[in-house]
Amino acid sequence: MLPDPPAPEDASPGELDTQNLARAAKAGEEQRFGELYERIAPALFTWASVRIRPAMRGAVDPQDVVQEVWCRAWKAFPSFDPDEQSFRLWVFRIAKNVMLEAFRKVQRSGPKAGAAGSSTRAFQLLNVPDSATAVSRRVARHEGLAKLIEWIDALDEDEKKLVVFCGLEGLSYTEVGERIDASKDTVAKRWQALRARLASFGVPKELLVGE
Repeated sequence: MLPDPPAPEDASPGELDTQNLARAAKAGEEQRFGELYERIAPALFTWASVRIRPAMRGAVDPQDVVQEVWCRAWKAFPSFDPDEQSFRLWVFRIAKNVMLEAFRKVQRSGPKAGAAGSSTRAFQLLNVPDSATAVSRRVARHEGLAKLIEWIDALDEDEKKLVVFCGLEGLSYTEVGERIDASKDTVAKRWQALRARLASFGVPKELLVGE
């Protein structure tokens, strides 16, 4: 079954621009995929940083996740249809699979695999383009993102889920409501209030849906 198209409330100018880039890439403009990667990398890095517990950072690094997702998305891109699905939702489905695989590898490697100082890595990244590595490093050094991630970590669980589901993954308010047991209107109001607080971090404008 094909994923649902972007919800009307999430069809912001930024997301429409991203979708148009995806259409250009599908039409044969290969350099557009690099632009898509640059647009989505800050959101992926933030998402991975929030999802990865500190105890697992020795084995699962947010930069590795971003690069692994890039490689898989590039390979799978021929199957992507911009007229049927949102590029952001499509990429984050890949990211969720990447993260699940990483966690399973760490669990199979034993309780010390993710500890600080451990040399065990969930991903052995090979043949990653230099451009992709440069993007992930640049994102990891972004001071605004670092402050944002620290702020998100300090939120209560429901607020954290709103940032992850609404802002980063781009799920509809209805889908988010089902996940946190709240009405669509409640999700919309709470997310709008949170997004207003996020404006002070100076993060890339394409980071969040609706920006």
